[in-house]
Amino acid sequence: MAYFIAVDLGAESGRVILGALSDSALELTELHRFPNIPVAVGKTLHWDILRLWHEIQAGVAKATGLGHKIEGLAMDTWGVDFGLMAGDGSLLGNPVCYRDARTVGMPGKVFAKLAKERIYAATGIQTMPLNTLFQLAAMREADSPLLKAADKLLFIPDLLSYWFTGTMANEYTFASTSQMLDARKRAWSGEILGHLGIPAGLFPKIIFPGRADSRWGTVRAEVGDALGATGIPVLAVGSHDTASAVAAIPATTGDDWLFLSSGTWSLLGVEVREPVLTAKAAEYDLTNEGGLDGTIRLLKNIAGLWLVQECKRAWAREGKEYDYTTLTKMAEAAPAHFAAIDPADGAFASPGEMPRKIAEACRRTGQRVPDSPGVMVRVILESLAATYAKVMGMLQEVTGRKFGHLHIVGGGSQNDLLNQLAADATGLVVHAGPVEATALGNIVSQAVTTGHLGSLAAGRELIARTARVREFRPRGA
Repeated sequence: MAYFIAVDLGAESGRVILGALSDSALELTELHRFPNIPVAVGKTLHWDILRLWHEIQAGVAKATGLGHKIEGLAMDTWGVDFGLMAGDGSLLGNPVCYRDARTVGMPGKVFAKLAKERIYAATGIQTMPLNTLFQLAAMREADSPLLKAADKLLFIPDLLSYWFTGTMANEYTFASTSQMLDARKRAWSGEILGHLGIPAGLFPKIIFPGRADSRWGTVRAEVGDALGATGIPVLAVGSHDTASAVAAIPATTGDDWLFLSSGTWSLLGVEVREPVLTAKAAEYDLTNEGGLDGTIRLLKNIAGLWLVQECKRAWAREGKEYDYTTLTKMAEAAPAHFAAIDPADGAFASPGEMPRKIAEACRRTGQRVPDSPGVMVRVILESLAATYAKVMGMLQEVTGRKFGHLHIVGGGSQNDLLNQLAADATGLVVHAGPVEATALGNIVSQAVTTGHLGSLAAGRELIARTARVREFRPRGA
């Protein structure tokens, strides 16, 4: 039996998970779970990175306390966000959350300096104001003293790995989300950095996951002695959580399948071997993000269950507490096709007052306004499913593939109503699960790096044999 620790940070919560790998199974045990809540200070929305670091250490201590020999430790988190480091290796301020308002209007200002088409031709990344490119542009425009003082930029999982090991690097799959990495060369785009006024020296070396040399180092004594973790190898996996989730897709043959990583975001796409940078891909604003085993994840970022999460928080502030199971049951009982929204509407990107924002969107488009939580959630889920069908058509057109299957993984795969709506809207057979795909992919990648698995394909075959996956077929098909 080989044991690995996966640190998995999402936009709502974080977990430390122990993976136990044998010849016949990969078993996960959640050892520590904790909330991840952005904190507003003045007009800026920060991540509470020191609290996250404290919780991660607590989870690692629980893992080492079990007495197993730990073969590896690796981080994965949400995308695009970063910390800036001083020359002495200290962190210059709390990282800012991608939902902070500083990037509002920034894409247009960047495109005035370097055309959107040229940026896409280099990076193949979907334009979203939250991207690292626009965060740095906003800091440049504000003449940020932190940016002036910075010696290096570390993305969130890079920062955590640095704190464990003392090694600075940028992991490839995460760096690819920044809209500054050349998709073909898999290196930083000098043209984009030059137009942005960002020195290339701000970025340390790029480290690629799932290889024999995909190692940050080992946990240093200053951190590890108190945790019983000194000397544990810290490995580079798909540190963008979607990269790890896709690594755990239980598809073992053919290329007629799509993946949907379903959670706060819905990331719908397909694996390809080379970036797709055609005019049609640019028109559809598809994104080419780095994957494991040399792959590219050609996908679309869709505002996913964030819309439901924000509604739930808004209702709780009004004294109406609902859990997600109750909300889904209420949505199942609500009338179908009451109204439809565009999940990509910019009004939905920022936190707060989501029910009001959705109601206003319905009024603005001449539709009925949802009059209960059940109807509101039904409108959201149906709108997401319709968006999946639309994006599926885009992916079929640019790849020339005909899809028959949709693999839905992540926390959102537990929502049976959304799974069925997705099957109905796309006409595809939906395979829901595994729920813990991100942690599974993280650990599979560690196992490949350490030689406990021969390949990513071997890891997927193991997951396909052992994971709980449920099937949803299109109704009326």
